[in-house]
Amino acid sequence: MKRRTLLSNGAALLALPALSQAAAPLKELRLDYAYYSPSSLVLKRFGWLEEDLGKSGTQVKWVFSAGSNRALEYLNASSLDIGSSAGLAALLSRANGNPIKAPYIFSRPEWTALAVRADSPIQSLKDLKGKKVAATKGTDPFLFLLRALPTVGLKRSDVEIVALQHADGKAALEQGRVDAWAGLDPLLAASELEQGSRLIYRNVAFNTYGFLNVREEFLTQQPDTVRRVITQYERARKWILANTTEAARIVSEEAKVSLQVALLQLKLRTDLSNPQPSQEHIAALQGAAPILLSEGLVKPGTALAQVVTDLVDTRFAQSVIKAG
Repeated sequence: MKRRTLLSNGAALLALPALSQAAAPLKELRLDYAYYSPSSLVLKRFGWLEEDLGKSGTQVKWVFSAGSNRALEYLNASSLDIGSSAGLAALLSRANGNPIKAPYIFSRPEWTALAVRADSPIQSLKDLKGKKVAATKGTDPFLFLLRALPTVGLKRSDVEIVALQHADGKAALEQGRVDAWAGLDPLLAASELEQGSRLIYRNVAFNTYGFLNVREEFLTQQPDTVRRVITQYERARKWILANTTEAARIVSEEAKVSLQVALLQLKLRTDLSNPQPSQEHIAALQGAAPILLSEGLVKPGTALAQVVTDLVDTRFAQSVIKAG
């Protein structure tokens, strides 16, 4: 009995450092802000997270994400704890080894479409054959382009995809260096309203949701912090719904676009009604997933249905969203 007691006590003592480390206060939370995530811009502007987490001695570090690809790269490199991306981009990243989970939906946007210049002879998707199309690899606009082409019988090889970050893609289109651009709001809205760019293909069903992604290890070790972040995201979402023009002014100032552009993004292309990850989001990703296999973006035989289930956390935020 004594020997068993000693062994038991020894095991407990060995476990103590790990337990104390897991329970240690978080010194710094690293999360992103992005022009395609209005809620993140509102949070950054008002300092609600700093106010809440500061009570526990946690500092907040904001990191700019120029696109889903950047947010996911930062998460994979452990440079971010929480980052925002399109749902299909998050699925692609998780399938390729990025250990993330998505416990919150920050929006359902129609944030991407295929655009051409005002004076372009291109009138439809079919006219893109043999043309240069700018897109940011690993983002929703890039995947939107890949899904759009087969709807008119075109393949990826039928166009020349020019890999550029979103802002550079906009500039390339307007300067005539590419024939079309798979754009992202608010830059896409700015190109439409200010340069007369035309949208030749829109499909809201091909726009996947805005996912708030968390490193799986961080979610396990800091669940209370994640809940507090989601609580403040909920506060921002509701504030935007009640103060859309003011929210658009914040987007306008942060993204350096006109108020009209920001209003187009927020009022006509952003749905903030359903932040709870659910079967709806799982079904959307499962419907989109085949493009990842057919285009060779993931390893052959990848069980994408399981990856979707592993990615979308339908339970974590329930209590926070209901309480709000």
